[in-house]
Amino acid sequence: MGQLFGTDGVRGVANADLTAELALGLSVAAAHVLAEAGTFAGHRATAVVGRDPRASGEFLEAAVVAGLASAGVDVLRVGVLPTPAVAYLTGALGADLGVMLSASHNAMPDNGIKFFARGGHKLADELEDRIEAVYDEHRTGAPWDRPTGSGVGRVSDYDEGFDKYVAHLIGVLPNRLDGLKVVLDEAHGAAARVSPEAFTRAGAEVITIGAEPDGLNINDGCGSTHLELLKQAVVEHGAALGIAHDGDADRCLAVDASGAEVDGDQILAVLALAMREAGQLRGNAVVGTVMSNLGFKLAMEGEGIEVVQTGVGDRYVLEAMKEHGYALGGEQSGHVIILDHATTGDGTLTGLMLAARVAATGRSLADLAGVMQRLPQVLINVPDVDKSRVGTSAELAAAVTDAERELGTTGRVLLRPSGTEPLVRVMVEAADIEQARAVAGRLADAVKSALG
Repeated sequence: MGQLFGTDGVRGVANADLTAELALGLSVAAAHVLAEAGTFAGHRATAVVGRDPRASGEFLEAAVVAGLASAGVDVLRVGVLPTPAVAYLTGALGADLGVMLSASHNAMPDNGIKFFARGGHKLADELEDRIEAVYDEHRTGAPWDRPTGSGVGRVSDYDEGFDKYVAHLIGVLPNRLDGLKVVLDEAHGAAARVSPEAFTRAGAEVITIGAEPDGLNINDGCGSTHLELLKQAVVEHGAALGIAHDGDADRCLAVDASGAEVDGDQILAVLALAMREAGQLRGNAVVGTVMSNLGFKLAMEGEGIEVVQTGVGDRYVLEAMKEHGYALGGEQSGHVIILDHATTGDGTLTGLMLAARVAATGRSLADLAGVMQRLPQVLINVPDVDKSRVGTSAELAAAVTDAERELGTTGRVLLRPSGTEPLVRVMVEAADIEQARAVAGRLADAVKSALG
């Protein structure tokens, strides 16, 4: 059996890769592993289970609930809510485990399972590995130790989860949004009710698009992966800004009043300055990844703020934040973590904080985001090469050195092997797009020559 857990849970085509049997088995395994680790010691275990509106989430939720209850875990079903809502409720309700069924920004046929530990934090890698090993052991025939009678888990619906989460979001806002017109693109996803409710309660005039999920239309031509409709709607309605989420609403991208995109790096820059002004930017640092635009790093350095870089993936951003006590981190894709108020990326919270900054300053989003200038970035995927030799090829190292010398301090080069495909990613940033394309093209040729 290949590795099930990726950087963000288990994901695949629902009912093909991710079956009801797999969902049930992983849930039972998770319950047993956490019990062995002492998580449930001295009390009856409870889990919070939520999902996005994908049609497949209905049967997968039933499988997860059945698996947990059969292992003696009481289950609180919170229904369709964003991933960060499930993480928040896991912590707020004192649950021992949280489970979210979603494939985030992926197309509707996919789905995924993500487990949260007590407090709403992502499970440690070693626990995920143990869950996978235990699942595989019992999949091949070893019997489970099953409770009976009053030992089986009880299942109930926790309808208060929606209001509890929205109240949390409103409660952490630094100021209201009265008088601010905002367009929200909900990607026909998990935040279709939550996000408009939160913005409305905060005082904003709200226009929604992509807020009619039917189980089949999630991420379909809308949301953070398709900003065209949002850009058009913001201009048409004369809104101050637009906010776009993905299917499970752990991301946020924005659009300014002119329809120009404001990406995750720019959002981080705006929030970093706001948090520093409020005395909340611990360590005077913000955490990004190696894919963060060089313009972000240069802008933060110009403001006297340190940028700490990690590998690609919000879990690595979160690890660095927790290890060093930083308050803010995120990715260019719009995963933004405000650790004082969330244990994972929270698209609705991020959008609210961004809108609050616009309202508090009276400045336009374009003006605020102008603190950084995005350098042109070119990414080329080079397939069918030996990606394991990226770090050892002398020929490739020489080509990179030449490219870095040409770019100087106003550009950079990043070569990295894909974590999921047999290819190498070549990324080049430069002050001029034509120079970035030329350098990236030469490096892609060098990768083919050296590793092909």
